[in-house]
Amino acid sequence: MGEAAFEAAPAKINLALHVTRRREDGYHDLESLIVFADIGDDLTAEAADADSLAISGPFAEGLGAGPTNLVLRAVAAFRARWPELSPPGLKLHLVKNLPVASGIGGGSADAAAALRIMVALSSGPVPVPELLDLAAGLGADVPACLLSRPLVARGVGEILSPLAQFPQLYITLVNPKVPVSTPDVFRRLRAHDNYPLPALPEPLTRPAQLGLWLNETRNDLQPPAIKLVPEIGVIVDELAEAPGVMLSRMSGSGATVFGLFGSEGQAHDAASQMRKLHPDYWVGTAPVLGVS
Repeated sequence: MGEAAFEAAPAKINLALHVTRRREDGYHDLESLIVFADIGDDLTAEAADADSLAISGPFAEGLGAGPTNLVLRAVAAFRARWPELSPPGLKLHLVKNLPVASGIGGGSADAAAALRIMVALSSGPVPVPELLDLAAGLGADVPACLLSRPLVARGVGEILSPLAQFPQLYITLVNPKVPVSTPDVFRRLRAHDNYPLPALPEPLTRPAQLGLWLNETRNDLQPPAIKLVPEIGVIVDELAEAPGVMLSRMSGSGATVFGLFGSEGQAHDAASQMRKLHPDYWVGTAPVLGVS
């Protein structure tokens, strides 16, 4: 291994999230349209005698860099599954740019980036189905984050249907810097057997098509999350007033809210307005990653 390996860990956004069934194991079956934004954490790796992790960046505080961190768990899981393919020890450095416990992937995206680094540095081919199975064992969102492209996720997040087309879109993300516990949100969920996502239009190539489809969907976790963190509802309403916004909604179990735009300029204008309204909040804007 020569130069440092690098992987981005893009933010995951649930454009729609329907909770369709509570399972006997206590988990929930979901259906979600997921996209990824060209903004996120960064992970680098250099050769070393043993695996280690250092964390920096605006949201590094409070994150442990020990063996329970998802990045090191992902590396250890890869080594356990494919010891003969694994590279020597790695000195890993995570730059934490995204808020923690914010409904946009975070640790899952970081774990997926670690798995992609291990694949890139492996001494032979790694079977994709087995890699996705390993990712699912690390967390429900890790398989989707491994692909980091527009897709529909079902089950607890392990059944993935990547989309063949997706329109060019831009997204503005706003987080009030209040962490939200996913189990707390699910405990406050009233209905556990909501109807599934409607069929997506084919081909899905125009923003207007997606906007009409999204109007028939929802995030079932948004109402209970707003009860826990009322600021979420305020942000949703404020972004809904932004010129050109197609949709304003919470992502995942919160507390990050997104505004979806067909115009890059309008997405940046919305971000500027949100920074003026809430100078203490985290605000980001970026293109949505496509299907390639």
